[in-house]
Amino acid sequence: MLKNILSLKTTKKLLFFVFIFPSLAWSDIGGLTCIRLPELMRAYLVAHVTKKQLDDAVKKEAIKQYLETLDPSKTQLLASDIAIAEKELMAFFEEMTQGNCGALDRLQKILLTRAVEAEQFTKASLNNPKYKIDEKAEIITDPKKRAYPKTIAEKEGLLLSFIHFQMANYLATDTKFPEAKKQLIHRYELVTKRVRERTNSDLINTFADSFSSALDPHSSYFSKDALEDFRISMGLSLEGIGASLSSEDGYTIVQEVIPGGAADKAKTLKSKDKIVSVAQDKGDFVSVIDMDLKEVVKLIRGKKGTRVRLNILRQSGESTDRVEIAIVRDKVDLKEQAAKLQIEEIKRGDKSFKLAVIELPSFYGDSDRNKRSSLADIRKLLSEAQEKKADGVLLNLSRNGGGLLDDGYKMAGLFLRTGPIVATRDARNRVDILADKDETVAFSGPLVVLTSRLSASASEILAGALRDYKRAVIVGADRTFGKGTVQTVLPLPGELGAMKVTNGMFFLPGGQSTQHQGVAGDVIIPSPLNFEEIGEDKIDGSLPTQKIASFKGTEANYDKGPMAWTEVRDDWVSKIKSASQVRVSKNEKFKEILSEIEEAKKNEGKIKVADLLKKDVEKDKKRKEAEKKTFAERTKDADAPVVGEAVQILADLIALQKGISPTAEVEKAL
Repeated sequence: MLKNILSLKTTKKLLFFVFIFPSLAWSDIGGLTCIRLPELMRAYLVAHVTKKQLDDAVKKEAIKQYLETLDPSKTQLLASDIAIAEKELMAFFEEMTQGNCGALDRLQKILLTRAVEAEQFTKASLNNPKYKIDEKAEIITDPKKRAYPKTIAEKEGLLLSFIHFQMANYLATDTKFPEAKKQLIHRYELVTKRVRERTNSDLINTFADSFSSALDPHSSYFSKDALEDFRISMGLSLEGIGASLSSEDGYTIVQEVIPGGAADKAKTLKSKDKIVSVAQDKGDFVSVIDMDLKEVVKLIRGKKGTRVRLNILRQSGESTDRVEIAIVRDKVDLKEQAAKLQIEEIKRGDKSFKLAVIELPSFYGDSDRNKRSSLADIRKLLSEAQEKKADGVLLNLSRNGGGLLDDGYKMAGLFLRTGPIVATRDARNRVDILADKDETVAFSGPLVVLTSRLSASASEILAGALRDYKRAVIVGADRTFGKGTVQTVLPLPGELGAMKVTNGMFFLPGGQSTQHQGVAGDVIIPSPLNFEEIGEDKIDGSLPTQKIASFKGTEANYDKGPMAWTEVRDDWVSKIKSASQVRVSKNEKFKEILSEIEEAKKNEGKIKVADLLKKDVEKDKKRKEAEKKTFAERTKDADAPVVGEAVQILADLIALQKGISPTAEVEKAL
């Protein structure tokens, strides 16, 4: 059973909902079927924090979510198809009680017809000897800002704009024109193939997930396979070859070989290799060209100690080599997603400070708390920072989208003596306060927390509590993502998978929920991650914010001693902010970031084909250099100036706490 992300008290209360299907014979349960959908929906409504009735509003939102899943780009279905689908799917809520999934099947047939039409139109357009890219073409990238096409002619006009855009994208990456046409045609063939291969089970699972998303953006349904992926993301380990894979034009591409994994140890697999077939030990090879990525992953994953063979295509200069390799599967520890420590040294005047930079990409853990967890890892890293005599800590949460609430609130306790950290209000309007009861302070020195618009959920609990208690300076984004809701994962019997449901809202010690408003930054640093369009309040169907009375504790600090910490003063924040603004204004990398942000705002979600075809020698050179790097290296490059400025801010804070003028820039700014 998965580790619940609520407190133990709430967990016991909610596990009841796993057993609310009295009419089903649990021992005979396979996958989700049509007749089981109504009972699954009732389970969601019982557990959800606010949505309790299967009214027309919930039904209409579920239908909208389902249609957006089937045609996310709005380039397949016509407005008339949507009208028919809405009517049929509304009736489907009654039909499913009789086990009738005819509405899903009929809609699937319409979608297949439209996919075939799009494929045929693409082939006809690109195979026309007179075809050339229209440089004046523009597309609105956000489908929510576009209506469904009303006629076939309108749909073909939209498709043609997309074809121009997609062709320009290929050419921008040095693909030759004939090869670009071939690859784009194949891409549309794959869309048709994916629609044709969609099973009844796929349709039912998708509708179940669409219903859960209709309640709020963070509730979801996990099929058996999706549940396994979720377990991996929470536990940071899996048994397999240790490679990150993606799908592109029908090929399974190795994005990255994970350090410490089986493939890394074997030194046989490389980034950008194309996997074309897979065999189990001495078995026959199975072609995986054009196979759905999740099916390819199933073939490659397996138990530790077993062998898998891969046929790969590898680019070698101008030629392509076909290579067969064998890898013995092993337990992969996804270290790149675990907390990491780096020691930086920086000067302020004649003083030199040691700074501990700790990156935490997520709040991870296992149902067995004796195994690896983010809380245990951070505790060890803080101990290591103490041993290395670090003067201060920078906690980087800028790419941390959340995870286990348990680890999030307990981690705040590593920097405080004791006291309430977060409160949750549940589906019955009951408030449960979660407090740090361990009086030990793992690190009492100056603390800076780096956030972005991507920092969400448990990240916001940690950052928000440290801000409310004036324990840390929050830097980076104007505010964090703004996700203030609590989810629990309830495993279902048999092959049904699990339901993830929003069953509460959390509140910071000051009484305010982070829902929509997030945690405000004390010092803003320009970053590509800090677009205004990113945030919970920008997501359709997100729940409104709430507020309760303040529950901030009075024993968060010691009067004196090695575990006593210094409260962040407002005048310090003002000086730090001024110094940072001066540094940022002089930094060329930040000028580039600000320019890119302004360019994105100016385009207002539109892409011009002409812009893609412009030959910018400098940008082309940067792109080619980036392609040689791993995903982790590219991420590090993008984050480098932001993290670098956060380190400078930490040095300023240390200097101010020691009574030292932090920088000459401060004096100039004031």
